[in-house]
Amino acid sequence: MRRIELDVHTHTLASGHGYGTIQEMAAAAGEKGLKLLGITEHAAGIPGTCCDLYFKNLAVVPRDQKGVALLLGSEVNILDYEGRLSMAPDLMKAMDLRIAGIHAECYTHGSKSQNTDAVISAISNPLVDVISHPVDGNCPLDYEAVAKAAQAHHVLLEVNNHALRGPRLKDPGKNTLEMLKCCRKLDLPVIMGSDAHHMCDIANFDHALAALAEAEYPEELVMNYSADAFLTFLRENRQRESD
Repeated sequence: MRRIELDVHTHTLASGHGYGTIQEMAAAAGEKGLKLLGITEHAAGIPGTCCDLYFKNLAVVPRDQKGVALLLGSEVNILDYEGRLSMAPDLMKAMDLRIAGIHAECYTHGSKSQNTDAVISAISNPLVDVISHPVDGNCPLDYEAVAKAAQAHHVLLEVNNHALRGPRLKDPGKNTLEMLKCCRKLDLPVIMGSDAHHMCDIANFDHALAALAEAEYPEELVMNYSADAFLTFLRENRQRESD
């Protein structure tokens, strides 16, 4: 197995239910040999999370700590079936990294068609880089349609380790395999996310790696093995955004 170089879906205590500081998270990432750490605090709508001013002030934080390069951004909420997001476009543009996902606190689960429309609308937003944990059976999706949209709009679908081991979601394992099957048909890159809310969980991909192995997903299509490839992906998205 190739060395894992990045984990870009994590949360600090600023998200309201995380337990580490930026410095503690960076130190843990360095101890685990990561080159790149993404800290993506929850946007407005999640109880206890930081306000917009927190995100506006992220420019003051050094992007290299403990020998690890940092990407500071947000996990933004998908709010409705039209794919509206819980962060203003101007603020999203200031983020190093933009993840969008459905959270039960901010979204009313609908039919498969409605949920798929919501996710595809978010994918088509040029400010979105990654769709987080799209595998909750309580919010069914048409994975073939979602994968095709991700390919068309240069967005990564996440294999979320926390979702795979968590009791709150419905059939996350089965749905992850279905998503990966659809992505594999398109040779679509995916990304693992630990969704760590504590330092010890950074780069913990035990369940995600097991799912990728079961799906026989090629390592070259998994972004976590190359920080350079992921940074190139982000640069391409920023270029597309400015075109």
